[in-house]
Order: sequence, then structure tokens, then C-alpha cells
Amino acid sequence: MLAGYSFRPQLWALALAAAACAAGVALGNWQARRADEKRAAAAELDKKHVSVSGVFLAERTVLLDNKLREHRIGYEVITPLRLDDASVVLVDRGWLERGAKEPPAPRGRVHIEGVALARLPHALALGEPSKARVRQNLDIGDFARETGLALHPFVLEQHSDSGDGLARDWPRPDAGAEKNAAYSLQWYSLAALAVVLVVVLSFRKREAPSQ
Repeated sequence: MLAGYSFRPQLWALALAAAACAAGVALGNWQARRADEKRAAAAELDKKHVSVSGVFLAERTVLLDNKLREHRIGYEVITPLRLDDASVVLVDRGWLERGAKEPPAPRGRVHIEGVALARLPHALALGEPSKARVRQNLDIGDFARETGLALHPFVLEQHSDSGDGLARDWPRPDAGAEKNAAYSLQWYSLAALAVVLVVVLSFRKREAPSQ
């Protein structure tokens, strides 16, 4: 105990500090979980690397519209790849800015490396699914029935370079994990600060005894 001071916490201050501390810990835990979830998703994705060889079916190329990159609108270019065993996998070859000239799919036998995804992102669309070359969504099962192709039940997000100029800087699932970790530390620090402040402010100087 500090000489000349007494510890006299007030109830309202204790309640306020407890609430602030609880909120800080809860928010810190939430941000920490988000960081862990993103790292786990990235680790799981790293296990799904796929290498395939085959021939692109360029005439079956589909452009998924309204895909944004750095505030620019464009398409994701999806082309089926017929593998050596005659089965087919959809390849998300990359992003093309709207208005730019579409590069043709590489000819002949190619080797593609990438990550297997369960499906393509689905955008909200009204009405019946389009079967046009440019469309909002592409479902693997629907496209298999539409084309008669023996499609594998996944999409290959291409990471290898084909020299076609398409952008393949795919966002990783762990993007922002470090920011979440930093936020969690800030919330924990605020929780600790609330405790320190209520302790410090609860010390009051003793009044000198009257003569």
C-alpha cells in the first residue's frame, strides 16, 4: 500500500472496468479466432495442389462476368481441359480486364499446375442460369449436363504461367490474418488498460487528521 494513500474503489468504476475488460477479451478472442481460421484455411488449401496435362477445349471457354481486381471490373476465364484419360476438368485460367482482348487458350498438350477448388464463387443472379459464353455463374454439374463433358467434380485454379497475359494473383485465404492478430493484441491491451486504470484511480490520498 502506498504511504499516505488508501485503496477505495467505487462500485460504478469497478462495473465499468469489468465491462470494458470483458468486451476487450471477447473481441480479442474473436480476432484471434479469425486469424487462426484464415491460417487453417490456407494450410488446407496448400494440401490441394494439383498438376495435370491435357488439351484445352477452347471452344467451350466461358467468361464469368463482374469479377473485380483492384477496383477494375473484368472476367474470370474458364476453359475445360481434356486430360490424357479423356476426362475433363474446368480450369480457371485467370482474370481478364473488361475491354481487353481475350487471349486464346494455349494450343496442343499443356501442363497446368494449380489448386483444386470445390466450386467457383457464386454470384446472385435472377432468372434461369445463362448458357451464353459470358455469364454470371458456372456450376460444374449444370455445365456437365449442358456440354456432355465428363467433368471432374472440382475446378482447377491455375497458378502456373501459360504466357497468355491473364492475371493469376489469386487472393489467399490467410490474407489479413496478421491484421486480425494485431487487432486481437490491441483489444487485449485495452482490456488490461481498463484494469490498470481502475486500480490506479481507486487510490485516494488520505486526509490529514484535524488538529
